[in-house]
Amino acid sequence: MRRARNRKYLYLCHMSKKQKYYVVWAGIMPGIYDSWTDCQLQTKGYDGAQFKSFDTLEEAEHAFASSPNAYIGQKTSTTGRPQKIARDDGEFSPEVVENSLAVDAACSGNPGQMEYRGVHVASRQQVFHYGPVYGTNNIGEFLAIVHGLALLKQKGLNMPIYSDSRNAISWVKQKKCKTKLPREPRTEALFQLIERAEKWLHENSYTTPILKWETDRWGEVPADFGRK
Repeated sequence: MRRARNRKYLYLCHMSKKQKYYVVWAGIMPGIYDSWTDCQLQTKGYDGAQFKSFDTLEEAEHAFASSPNAYIGQKTSTTGRPQKIARDDGEFSPEVVENSLAVDAACSGNPGQMEYRGVHVASRQQVFHYGPVYGTNNIGEFLAIVHGLALLKQKGLNMPIYSDSRNAISWVKQKKCKTKLPREPRTEALFQLIERAEKWLHENSYTTPILKWETDRWGEVPADFGRK
């Protein structure tokens, strides 16, 4: 069990009236988290996960240093979220790793206004979103994968990334966005983002599996924007 004060797993942000702290006693990486999304990333799909929310960091640190049996199933001074997260309707194929990150992009025209996002598969919780910006769908898919890789590495999380784009997966493995989109004033900001993504790939190693989402067998990728 990691200590409550291990900074790698303690994410603090500015205090607000509704700030919550989430203690994960049993999960992928036990610790104290300051966002519901981070808590879900640690507990969704983890057999026997134990976690609870608290109003203050002091309460959370005390709870994390104690047995979860003293808190699980008991009310606290908060009106925080329940310990058990209800599963959304619908089930995935047994082939799908549910504790994973799915990414997807959408483009109004190709090229056109493009955006991408990452969604935690088990919880269907959006983890990040970028756009819209003028670009192509393949560029968005490529950037989404790199965004996911960087985020998971930053937070020390070990889970696969699903993408339904063979092109984007190939580009990431080659560390090069092989788009034919012209570089011009309206795409300059996008190309600067592409260069940062390529730079990250060249300067960082990772063990995150990048998996192909099999739409024909599993339906639309969970990060799909639903605009087809």
